[in-house]
This record gives sequence, C-alpha cells and structure tokens, in this order.
Amino acid sequence: MSAVYLGVDWGRRRVGVAVSDELGRMAHPLVTLEPKSLAGLVQTLTGLAKERRAAVVVLGLPKHMNGTEGESAEAVRGLASKLEAAGLPVIFWDERLSSWEAEGRLREGGGFHKAKERVDRAAAALLLQSFLDKERGASSSQGMGGVNPQIAGETTP
Repeated sequence: MSAVYLGVDWGRRRVGVAVSDELGRMAHPLVTLEPKSLAGLVQTLTGLAKERRAAVVVLGLPKHMNGTEGESAEAVRGLASKLEAAGLPVIFWDERLSSWEAEGRLREGGGFHKAKERVDRAAAALLLQSFLDKERGASSSQGMGGVNPQIAGETTP
C-alpha cells in the first residue's frame, strides 16, 4: 500500500519541505519556510501533513562527513519529538550533502539565481526522493508493507 510522505530539510534559518505523490514514488519541492519558533514550525508542518494527507515525515538528519552528529542533529531530534507528540510519525534520513547537490542541480538547470529558498526545498525533495527510491527497492524485495526502519536509516527512539 502506498503512502504520501512529507520530506523536511531543516535549517536554522530556513526549512525546505517536499511532498511525495500518492504512490510514494516521486518527490516534489513544496515550500520553503522561515519559522519564527519551533512551535510555529511544528504547527505549520502538521498542517501541511494534514493538507497533503502525508502519513509520515521524512526528516533530514544532518551528520558530519564522518557520520557523527552535532548540534544541528540535536535540534532536528528535538523537532522530531515535537512532531511525534503532535501525532506525526517521523523517519530520520541522512541528509549529508543534500543542499550541496540541490545547489549543483539548480545551477546546471539554470535555476539557481542565488535563491536560497529554492535550494532548501530542492534539498528536501532530493532527500525525500532518496528515501523513496530506497523504500521502493525494499518494498519490491520484501513484499508489500509500510516503512522499513532498517532501510530508512533509523526511526526516533
């Protein structure tokens, strides 16, 4: 059974958001948010999930290149706990280099124009698409079913 996913690329200033299609196959950039508070961000993401009928939030987990987590990862884990408290299941997805890749793709396509907002939502779409591709591979090899946490990386504790 397919599900709609919301992809979130968190940043201290801006948060990129993407959404999957109803088949859970394609990610599409949705919006760039500039939240004033964590509570406001949670409320906005919860509203977007409801509006788009998203069953799960795929939240980019920022890691250092060596795989360790820093302050940003701690902030993302805090956001995840608030989203889960609001009733949204969360899956963490490694987002290393997603913004760098998004910026490169926008430059190649001629759509960069120093628009950071576009980079943020494109990064969200890239991380969500990466998750969807991996999930689709897992579903086809493991039969039908929901999200496989082993494939997805990790879920919140």
